[in-house]
Amino acid sequence: MKKKLVVLSGAGISAESGIPTFRDSDGLWEGHNVMDVATPEGWRKNPALVLDFYNQRRKRALEVQPNRGHEILAELENYFDVTVVTQNVDDLHERAGSSHVIHLHGSLFESRSTRDETLVYPIKGWELNLGDVCAKGSQLRPNIVWFGEMVPLMEVAADHAANADFFVVVGTSMVVYPAAGLISYVPHDALKFVVDPKLPEMGQIPSLHMIAEKASTGMEKVKQALMGLS
Repeated sequence: MKKKLVVLSGAGISAESGIPTFRDSDGLWEGHNVMDVATPEGWRKNPALVLDFYNQRRKRALEVQPNRGHEILAELENYFDVTVVTQNVDDLHERAGSSHVIHLHGSLFESRSTRDETLVYPIKGWELNLGDVCAKGSQLRPNIVWFGEMVPLMEVAADHAANADFFVVVGTSMVVYPAAGLISYVPHDALKFVVDPKLPEMGQIPSLHMIAEKASTGMEKVKQALMGLS
């Protein structure tokens, strides 16, 4: 039986492919106040703006390719039972070949009903527009977890973390909760890695190895370490 490897990925791994990180230092996201484009209040105030914002993000995501960091995670499935828990809404993990990806913050390439949140649809191409409706006739919105909304898959992700033999954090500042708390579920004796050019303050965590590199090169080092243990 393969040992279980759980990975928490964040904006840093997608940034290497050319997708801007979530927010700049000035608090803006691609020139927009996040409260206008990433909250239920922003949606109610101006759904056309929100739809256009995510259309542009979707279009950009289709123009880029997975990088070596994504590819390594997919390759590790040959040796481990890999679950990728990502804070990213793009599909670069899947396009690189990862087969078990949990999107904590939703998916850029899905829409969902504003009347019945169980009605979720794939988005073909990059556009979702006013007038696009669900089977019940209600406007479709991006299937993204906005500020102020619950993170429905967090419990599922925590269950995976609690059963991990190895845990890798890559490309995240570890300041966005509840995702940042996922490492607290990992068994004490599980080997843990954190990969990021700007290493976060992690406190006293047993069996933790810190790698101050970008995802593509840092994950090569993680792979080498793990291959000696598979």
